[in-house]
Amino acid sequence: MLRAEDFFDLTKCSHQALFSDAEYVWDGLKGLEPYIRESLQPNTSPLRKAGSLLPKTCVLYDGKCIDNFSLITVSGKPQVVVDGEVLQGASIFYAGACLLDDTIAVGNGTVVEPGALIKGPTIIGDNTEVRQGAYIRGTVIVGNRCVVGHTTEIKSSVMLYGSKAGHFAYIGDSILGEVNLGAGTKCANLKVFSSTITLEVEGTRYDTGLRKMGAIMGDQVELGCNTVTNPGTLLSKGVVSYPNTSLSGYYPPQSIVKHRQEHEVIIMS
Repeated sequence: MLRAEDFFDLTKCSHQALFSDAEYVWDGLKGLEPYIRESLQPNTSPLRKAGSLLPKTCVLYDGKCIDNFSLITVSGKPQVVVDGEVLQGASIFYAGACLLDDTIAVGNGTVVEPGALIKGPTIIGDNTEVRQGAYIRGTVIVGNRCVVGHTTEIKSSVMLYGSKAGHFAYIGDSILGEVNLGAGTKCANLKVFSSTITLEVEGTRYDTGLRKMGAIMGDQVELGCNTVTNPGTLLSKGVVSYPNTSLSGYYPPQSIVKHRQEHEVIIMS
């Protein structure tokens, strides 16, 4: 019930090994930094010869920086053309993107838009979009076919595959499967009081041992706009939350969570 396999279809994921020794799904966060450092094969340093802020649009293809190319749009997506041939799998880094260090790996067919900032250590997969204004703060895995959207910030987290955080999201110390986050979703990761995060699931209390933990979201989770997940929230497969909802604790598969219309205000003196 609380293993990684209960939340994610790991056969779709390039990083199953992150959970190889995990008793509980949140244990993947504990091993995230060493896993990234052992797995990382940096490939973006050729793009940084003129500095961290890219002065011109660059293309990375087969481990090399391509200088002479043109861009066309096919089905709404940019494609790289060299000598009349489309370079399938070429990754595009637009002028104004910022790569702060050399501990960054980017897969094939990925697009990094102007104004995106990426710190290492970070691994980004294939056919992913890092949109304008995105902030990837490091110790991050972004899998294949993901979206890190406009003014979305992510740190110490994993987007396994097909995860979409298109607009104004904060993702801290979290693990996301194939999910969609509505605009303004916030994954809070730090309790107000200084203690490790504990969870109660079906009458059993678990101490995660983590001071910082955001949300674990299983496949097919859908969060409405301006949803907030409190530290240590577990969303099983297929959970749906309505907009403006605050989520805490464990939610079983296929749960639907609605915002309460009535409000109770308690003033403590």
